[in-house]
Amino acid sequence: MFVTAQQLEQQMPDATRLLSDEPEMESSLHYMQLLLLVTCLEWLWRDRNDFFIGANLTIYFSRQQLRNRDFRGPDFFLVKDTEKRPRTSWVVWEEDGRYPDLIIELLSESTANVDRNLKKSLYENRFHTPEYFWFSPESLEFVGFELVGNKYQEITPNEHGWRWSEVLGLYLGIQNSKLRYFTPDGVLVPTPEEAVMAVQQVAITAQQQASEAKSQLQAEQMRSQQLAEHLRSLGVDPDSLLS
Repeated sequence: MFVTAQQLEQQMPDATRLLSDEPEMESSLHYMQLLLLVTCLEWLWRDRNDFFIGANLTIYFSRQQLRNRDFRGPDFFLVKDTEKRPRTSWVVWEEDGRYPDLIIELLSESTANVDRNLKKSLYENRFHTPEYFWFSPESLEFVGFELVGNKYQEITPNEHGWRWSEVLGLYLGIQNSKLRYFTPDGVLVPTPEEAVMAVQQVAITAQQQASEAKSQLQAEQMRSQQLAEHLRSLGVDPDSLLS
């Protein structure tokens, strides 16, 4: 039987009732890593309103999924060219059929096999997500894939072990046992706290340099005054030497 788009829409459940149904993060290590990914990108794109970041949020994409309660929420996902507003879940049929442009899964002992296989297949074949990365905060295993045609191909790391994300326009790489963003020039994208500390450090350095310059000027003035007094003691007018 032919079903129109309007009839199909009427058959779908009320999206306002679809709350996220994801388990808690595996550990505080996973939670802190997720927080780092979210806050750094939010800070970098603080002047933009055309993206949505999902953190441990369920993605609803079909009635069959709801019947089977087969919820597959990525740890981190990004949707570009969409309205930046709070959501209790990502409901594909309420978002013009949009799926994530990028997904990052944080591996743990209990989820690694699913992330490497079942979820990879889902993101590749159903979501058609252009880029998929996984990272283990414990073992530091880090792999990234890009969709070429209909198949994922591994993204080749550079000399630092970083992997380029075309979606982000940034590198993803490990620093101090954390997955971080890096600009095309290799500059670390800071957290808001790191950015504030960097500004404060610049201000402190400038103040120190100004203080040192002032001290040097005062020392030069003192030496000039002492020289002038010495010349006067010898009966020489210091001003006459300048004429």
